Amino acid sequence: MASRQQRLAGLLNAAPIRPWLRAFPTWKGVLVLNYHRIGDSEHQPWDRTLWSVTEQQFDDQLSVLAREADVIGPGDLASVLAAGKGRHVMLTFDDGYRDNYELALPLLRSHGLTATFFLATGFIDDPRVAWWDEIAWIVRRASAEEIPAGNWLASAVSLGDDPDAAIAELVQIYKRIPDAERPAYLGFLAAATGSGPCAPAEAAGMWMTWDMARELRDAGMSIGGHTVTHPLLGQISPERQRAEIDECARRLREELSDPMRWFAYPVGSRDAFGATTKEILRSHDVEYAFSFYGGYLSGAARDRYDIPRVHVGPMMDIPRLRATLRMPQLFARSD
Repeated sequence: MASRQQRLAGLLNAAPIRPWLRAFPTWKGVLVLNYHRIGDSEHQPWDRTLWSVTEQQFDDQLSVLAREADVIGPGDLASVLAAGKGRHVMLTFDDGYRDNYELALPLLRSHGLTATFFLATGFIDDPRVAWWDEIAWIVRRASAEEIPAGNWLASAVSLGDDPDAAIAELVQIYKRIPDAERPAYLGFLAAATGSGPCAPAEAAGMWMTWDMARELRDAGMSIGGHTVTHPLLGQISPERQRAEIDECARRLREELSDPMRWFAYPVGSRDAFGATTKEILRSHDVEYAFSFYGGYLSGAARDRYDIPRVHVGPMMDIPRLRATLRMPQLFARSD
């Protein structure tokens, strides 16, 4: 079902109103769009909400952005924020999925646009299935019709009618439970569904290699950090936060010969980072860190370690994109 923002975007892009929308005043600041995966998710066993757009949809979005916005990189943020009004947009990708290299990079090159890729270095060094994808894999292979209440579930979770809804519910539970209990939770799901655990070999071809990351860099793209194993940093100890950030920075420096100047918080919700996280990033001279709970950067960066980003998903069709470019103060908010 379309959200109110989606319906409003469609109305604003109707033929009689579209000229008024094109003439809408520019604004001061930067709109940061966040993608995860590019391609067709229909037959994938993984978390399909991570597929932001198909190749064709991404191509169409880039065509609009090339004509109607100024696409910048993170190194341009300071000068853009000091400048006047415009329609300045950053494109970002999280995690380091291989389709970012195979599908997104050629399209970015063809449109002459740049993007920033935030890499979880552990997925490159030691490919494994990420926890959100493991939950999806478990649900899609379930032999049981439901997961019974108990342990971490207040009520039974039905698996048969709408597996995507079950995956979304189980992912949210994972985010809420204590970090120390999360491995046991995944084991419980594997047993309760009858699927068994997801083998590391399932991750073959899922993630970029370091050679691919270097090609992104050499093509004019920006590379940032996203931890090693993608934990919710605000929910783990200061010592483990530092280990995740230190090791991520070390591997980026070793493989790309550059310091970690930019960082995106895994999950990116308001509870996914905190003052301790920011202090560790300062110790690495990180210039900007990016959250992920909606909004846009209006004017000067009030907190350079909390740059807001907008989720790009199936609801971000061309009318919605155009409306967001014209009125980010309204359309960059989370639905």
